Amino acid sequence: MNDLQVVHEDPHLLVLDKPAGLLCVPGRGEDKQDCLSARAQRRWPDALVVHRLDMATSGLVLMARSLEMQRALGDLFASRQVEKRYEAIVDGLMPVRDEWSLIDAPLMADWPRRPLQKIDAAGKPSRTRWRVKELLPERNATHVWLEPLTGRSHQLRVHLLSIGHPILGDALYGSEAIRQRAPRLLLHATMLEFAHPADGRACRFESAPPFV
Repeated sequence: MNDLQVVHEDPHLLVLDKPAGLLCVPGRGEDKQDCLSARAQRRWPDALVVHRLDMATSGLVLMARSLEMQRALGDLFASRQVEKRYEAIVDGLMPVRDEWSLIDAPLMADWPRRPLQKIDAAGKPSRTRWRVKELLPERNATHVWLEPLTGRSHQLRVHLLSIGHPILGDALYGSEAIRQRAPRLLLHATMLEFAHPADGRACRFESAPPFV
């Protein structure tokens, strides 16, 4: 199986649209070898991972086509020069404001319950901006834009849970009722924006969420 949704391809990098339920990199065990990077490398043997999405999350993933480009793109992520935007559908009706709101809550591994993360004052600084795209009162839900200002594991999922609005379909952090309200985690990486390391040109890639 080598289905790939290619958003952008050039000699230096790739932008792929990952489906929900597919790992970004191989996991442990024979049953976890099919993943986005393996599929990409069958088509582009030079493809290298730069960043990851959770298995349950769909959307845009950037890959490099050389070690030099992998380092350059990695540096852009590390220095927060890549703008990322996600969309999610969450439980409950969130307050509508003209400006972005900020969740500022440090995260750390919840060791007895790995791979879960938790909010803890001793954790790493973690910040997420959010803004309402559309209220969905008939579903008691809200369609939101999310911009992670840091890149912690499960950051968006834990931050939204912490303010009382878990993402629908979240099998890790949601209650049974939350899990039952969607066939998958309703979280999608919709936008990546950065300066192309090869020539400095502005790049912006978008992908509409496959859920409404």
